[in-house]
Amino acid sequence: MSRNQALQALTPPSAPATAGSPRLADGPRFPRFAASGRFEAVLRARVHEHFARSGRRRRDAAAMYLKTALILLWFGVNYLLLLTASSWVTAVPLSLSLGLAIAAVGFNIQHDGGHGAYSDRRWINRLAAMTLDVMGGSSYLWARKHNGLHHTYTNLSGSDDDINLGLLGRLAPDQPHRPWHRWQHLYLWPLYGLLPIKWAVYDDFSDVLMRRMGRYALPPLRPRDWLVFLGGKLAFFGLAFALPLSLHAPAQVFGCYFLASLLEGVVLSVVFQLAHCVEGAEFPAPAAVGAPIATPWLSHQLATTVDFSRSNPLLGWLLGGLNYQVEHHLFPQISHVHYAALSPIVERTCREFGVPFRDHGSLLNGVVAHYRWLRRMGRPPVAPG
Repeated sequence: MSRNQALQALTPPSAPATAGSPRLADGPRFPRFAASGRFEAVLRARVHEHFARSGRRRRDAAAMYLKTALILLWFGVNYLLLLTASSWVTAVPLSLSLGLAIAAVGFNIQHDGGHGAYSDRRWINRLAAMTLDVMGGSSYLWARKHNGLHHTYTNLSGSDDDINLGLLGRLAPDQPHRPWHRWQHLYLWPLYGLLPIKWAVYDDFSDVLMRRMGRYALPPLRPRDWLVFLGGKLAFFGLAFALPLSLHAPAQVFGCYFLASLLEGVVLSVVFQLAHCVEGAEFPAPAAVGAPIATPWLSHQLATTVDFSRSNPLLGWLLGGLNYQVEHHLFPQISHVHYAALSPIVERTCREFGVPFRDHGSLLNGVVAHYRWLRRMGRPPVAPG
């Protein structure tokens, strides 16, 4: 699903999908970005030239297919070993390893597939994206929330639902402050681990049944959407609970599920938070209703996104290139196996045009930047004097 298609899916129930930006539930259209300038044109041309000169394909990379086989082998063998584990001595490390394997599936296979970056063939992208359904999420909802909103209106409060933690946390200056946010830099980290459980057993069902995602309306699911959604949930609950419960006691099954989900949730959440909710990333003030956004879309992505650990190839391999979040947000439909080669092109072009290129360097620096941002957002806003 393209960015425009995902946006068009978020229309109010009473309004038909139309070309261009969709309407919010209360009527007005999403804000539009300013027209692209010379910087954007030069950067896109240089990326195009890179692929033309190297002869590499943007998608259907052999390295990606090999990587998929290795990760699915890791997941499959790990799951079977855990299914036959006879003691906590082996079950605990296998549960933690399974949590990492699920995160690797999400970072690499599902993420590229969901963005249409895995293959030139739509059915292969859909198949890769549907790994999320088997892991407990929903590829249907993810495409609309992540592709349609987050990747378009990054770090814009009220439009980017990925920075909306509700009452639990405050990630943006324009979000309301609550007294308990004072300690969010401490309590949010373990809560990140509960997100996969919340998505699997509550959020997805609530969004589909209410036909809403926050304050954005969803269209009715087509028969094939229902088939993927319900089939994925059945597969997930069967693999996570039904089959293990036929072999082990409930305490063992639910204990292993909790350990795997906890590590999966912390890893997934922290990696995605390091891209945007950190010191160094900008949080532009939401545009007034009907008012355009002053910057072009590509420049907006550069202002709100930060790289980390670009010099660590092993980490980049495991994270599906999401340490190159700048490159991913600029070119989400290019396979992540190319981000390392694109990064110098992006950085050089930014320097030439005086456009900030944000990079925290190491993973540790990124984690510290997120911690500091949580602490800053936890303080009560200073009233204008």
